[in-house]
Amino acid sequence: VQLVESGGGSVQAGGSLRLSCAAPRYTYVRWCMGWFRQAPGKEREGVAAVYGRGVRYYYADSVQGRFTVSRDATNNTVYLEMNALKPEDTAMYYCAADLVTGGDWRSVDLWSCWGQGTQVTVS
Repeated sequence: VQLVESGGGSVQAGGSLRLSCAAPRYTYVRWCMGWFRQAPGKEREGVAAVYGRGVRYYYADSVQGRFTVSRDATNNTVYLEMNALKPEDTAMYYCAADLVTGGDWRSVDLWSCWGQGTQVTVS
């Protein structure tokens, strides 16, 4: 599964960004989509995920209320809307996909397909 992220950039604290992840059409119905991030010197961590066609949504505590994950069937794209950004949100953000059937969505090992990443810098 080829995933293509876009939308990263530099923003001041308090600002907003929207990340996009384009995925193949066949992933929309059954595949789960996730967003992860990795800051320098830190492990990759789960940010948000959407299972199925919006059946379930998951968020890390650190982004709850500030970030929103969504998926659009018309263009097979998953979005991560990021508001009230903080310097600690600075990281490389990755889109992930898998036919997840169980386990902790925050586990990197649960996801088999990854995008190339897009950098988000908050100053």
